[in-house]
Amino acid sequence: MTPQEMKRIGVASRQIADARLKRRPFDGLDEWCRPKDEDEAYAVQQDLHKLLSHAGHGGITGRKVGCTTRVMQKYLGIHNPCAGAIFAPTVERKHGRYPASHFLTIGVECEIAIRLRTDLIPDGAGRVSREAAAAAIGTCMAAIEVVEDRYVDYHSLDTPTLIADDFFNAGCVLGEEFDDFPPERLDTVTGLMEINDVEVGRGRGTDVLGHPLEPLRWLAAASAQRHDPLRAGEFVLLGSLVQTNWLRPGDVVRIVNEPLGEVTMHLE
Repeated sequence: MTPQEMKRIGVASRQIADARLKRRPFDGLDEWCRPKDEDEAYAVQQDLHKLLSHAGHGGITGRKVGCTTRVMQKYLGIHNPCAGAIFAPTVERKHGRYPASHFLTIGVECEIAIRLRTDLIPDGAGRVSREAAAAAIGTCMAAIEVVEDRYVDYHSLDTPTLIADDFFNAGCVLGEEFDDFPPERLDTVTGLMEINDVEVGRGRGTDVLGHPLEPLRWLAAASAQRHDPLRAGEFVLLGSLVQTNWLRPGDVVRIVNEPLGEVTMHLE
């Protein structure tokens, strides 16, 4: 990477970090430092993580993969998976409570998630088989991804800029972890989301790139290529079965993923 490229990445990450730390709606990066492609976007993202951790956001404990279902690809107008990271202090268990005052505009997604029991490293050719992905999984669970629209108008931003800013992630609520559910059967999982006891969407595991192990394979290979491999103990949100739903203070969210159980969240 040239000194000029490093300068551009550093300026871009500082602009995003400044907006997030001040909870200021972000209007996009200055044109000269905007990531020119997705590879550069992930370099900005990695630099952003260092800045936010230093500012008190804590360490990275999990990953998310977005745009893995047709409903989300259509909703965002993006047709390939995109990854982000999740900071430990933003993770809740089973029944999450989040203060509305901590967010600009907050939304939720209905997720299938896994936790790795071993590192997931590509083979010598840079590939990860479905069998290797399944063997690396220790537990499976339902989850709610908490997403944040941090932008003046996210429709006006390009995909690399959204990736650089962790692709909307703002936290998650993880459900009970099952160590006896075969990862090969994640395609049979169904998901239902309710807000204030009203159903707002449903989907199934096959909606996630045909099988939820596919985004895990993609993430493992892509992360290793960026010298940030998936490690034992990390969890991964594999994609939303339901289109993003935006919340108002007082809303109560419930998802039921059969047979992985339910997770709830209250926006206070």
